[in-house]
Amino acid sequence: MGKNGKVLVAGASGLIGVAAIERFLAAGWDVVGVSRRKPELLELTEGGDFEFVSVDLRDENAARKALSTLEGITHVAYAAIYENADDLVSGWSNAAQIEINNAMLRNVIEPLVSGKNNATLRHVSILQGTKAYGVHLHPIAIPARESDPRDDHANFFFDQQDYVRDAGEKHGFAYTVLRPQLVTGKTAGALNVLPAIGVYAAIRREKGEAFGFPGGPSFVWETADADLVGDVMVWAAQSPQAINEIFNITNGDVFEWRSVWPAMASTLGVTAGTDEPTNVAQYIRDNADVWAKIVAKYGLASGDLRAFVGQGDQHADFAFASGAPAGPVAFVSTVKLRKAGFNAAVDTRDAFCAALQSFIDRKLLPPVV
Repeated sequence: MGKNGKVLVAGASGLIGVAAIERFLAAGWDVVGVSRRKPELLELTEGGDFEFVSVDLRDENAARKALSTLEGITHVAYAAIYENADDLVSGWSNAAQIEINNAMLRNVIEPLVSGKNNATLRHVSILQGTKAYGVHLHPIAIPARESDPRDDHANFFFDQQDYVRDAGEKHGFAYTVLRPQLVTGKTAGALNVLPAIGVYAAIRREKGEAFGFPGGPSFVWETADADLVGDVMVWAAQSPQAINEIFNITNGDVFEWRSVWPAMASTLGVTAGTDEPTNVAQYIRDNADVWAKIVAKYGLASGDLRAFVGQGDQHADFAFASGAPAGPVAFVSTVKLRKAGFNAAVDTRDAFCAALQSFIDRKLLPPVV
């Protein structure tokens, strides 16, 4: 067993899941990744490879069969999520979607506490995000604090929190709840807005159009790089200050989309033009044939446009406040996390550009020409 323990990362192929696997491996943990498809690690760590279990966590029987035989699991980093592919934002309040997400968490924990790991499981981390404060529904307190009263709206975050609290009391493991702001990073698909921004830029360039900001009103926001969230998960797994606590997570700075747009344009090799309000998701759908030409022209490995972008195009329209009278006023305090001992920070502009450059280097986005 690794020097710190053996962690099961659920949602292993997702944006945060990949980052968590890499960070745990680098810290000397044994890692088991659980998802439908095997994740592709971006960093070859010296910690070695990880064990992979392919399972659809929505299938209770399959999950029980696959996970109950695992041995020595001491920690769970839960990063799995089920989203509505057709209507991202409204799905966040959908009762059926809420139940699916609740069941997926149960389908990970129950086989562990009733199987060979019932005496070894020590800690579970789950993710919520600022939707726990109702940021997608109404203005929130500035800054939102972990001690704020629960916001009364339909979601699975509080259901999952209550579940790990009660299961932990029953089976003897601790938990930590993490609430990152908008998460971005180097893994494609899912809710990462950066692949959509890259595809949007490439299509604009191919069509001879400027890379103007496509969103709505100006607003200041925060974000959390996936690698930083992974680092927090490693910290929470072994920190006494994280036991049964909730923590907001941000990079540590703030940004405005129009202020980071020129740096992203430079990285992508496009011309940053004036604002041009555009529904990014619709634009990408309408220009799928242009993307196919770009893929062929540069021999890109991202011919499956939907797999590369995931739901990041829909999330980008939400994040850009496209068509909205104002952007979200969403600031969260990270004082609690700092006081508890986690003090790493990331420059948001640099993180955006590094992720986009990674997509270029891996031939997922076209080169600068």
